Amino acid sequence: MSSKGVSRDRIIVGMSGGVDSSVAALLLKQQGYDVSGVFMQNWDEKDPEGPCQAEIDAHDALAVCDKIGISLDAVSFASEYWDKVFTYFLDEYRSGRTPNPDILCNKEIKFRAFLDYALAQGAESIATGHYARIRRHQGVFQLLKGCDANKDQSYFLYTLGQSQLARACFPLGEYEKVEVRKIALEAGFPNHEKKDSTGICFIGERKFKAFLEHYLPARKGDIKTPQGEVIGVHEGLMFHTIGQRKGLGIGGRQEDDGEPWYVVAKDVSQNILTVVQGNHHPLLYNRGLMALDIHWISGQEPLFPLEVSAKIRYRQPDQNCTVEPVGDGKYLVTFREMQRAIAPGQSIVFYQDEVCLGGGIIDCAKNNEKQMLEVSID
Repeated sequence: MSSKGVSRDRIIVGMSGGVDSSVAALLLKQQGYDVSGVFMQNWDEKDPEGPCQAEIDAHDALAVCDKIGISLDAVSFASEYWDKVFTYFLDEYRSGRTPNPDILCNKEIKFRAFLDYALAQGAESIATGHYARIRRHQGVFQLLKGCDANKDQSYFLYTLGQSQLARACFPLGEYEKVEVRKIALEAGFPNHEKKDSTGICFIGERKFKAFLEHYLPARKGDIKTPQGEVIGVHEGLMFHTIGQRKGLGIGGRQEDDGEPWYVVAKDVSQNILTVVQGNHHPLLYNRGLMALDIHWISGQEPLFPLEVSAKIRYRQPDQNCTVEPVGDGKYLVTFREMQRAIAPGQSIVFYQDEVCLGGGIIDCAKNNEKQMLEVSID
């Protein structure tokens, strides 16, 4: 099945106000589908901390829909977002991990709550502006990388299953970003030059530290070297992630040799941040990791050991690795080359060439001596 069109009549497009979803709706309209749009309100605008950017995005989405000649409804999924995404986000930061709420938003909101809403409205499927593709191969729906390697977003979609892919459409999967902006310009869309959204959607343009402090009380603690020397004070473990360089506040010490400091571990029980000097410090690198909550898009586990490629962060080049189960729902991933800054709470996503097989949550890194470096906290 090509992701540029499916043999169904009515499609509801998730309109974000950005150029990608706008062009996705236009392409579907041009292909003869019965298209309508939904602007998802995922954050309670009555909350004084809610980003005002949502009002701008809603205005842009309405302007585009008027231009295309399709209807637009605003639907609130704020309650579902709080229960399924934001509470998880807070719990992960509270435990010292670094979550990726955008992945969970796709799973719980866009391809569950929004999909359920669309089907209840009589739609056959939903569409979004993701740069990814869907193909049906031997009776199984496959998630493929987008043709634009710089914009491929399959990493954020690995939690989708067969029922979601059967009802999903990604019209931009075979397009380059530059082509999408050109289409928007030629269509006269007012948002054709609008910057892509970055960061976490419910934070918007506000500073991450101030936002997080509003919901989680920060607790200062020691910054230590692996040898136990105290070299500074952190403002709160939740503000730091593995591999982080900026924002540590310990640069320029007279006794330092000029090399920058990097985070290598977070001990929540002792409230200690461990750092090392130098971008190539051995403690920043690991040969493997343990993963939890593995999801296979096909619905069936593959044969193990599994030789695949993987990403431990968005935009990372594919890394060759071997995956094998080790019991208790855990999987050991061993890479061919050492990996830098493996962050617990982030996602690892598996691929075979252009096909996204699935993925899971990084539990902890595995160091060179075959011992577990517990940078995740019990």
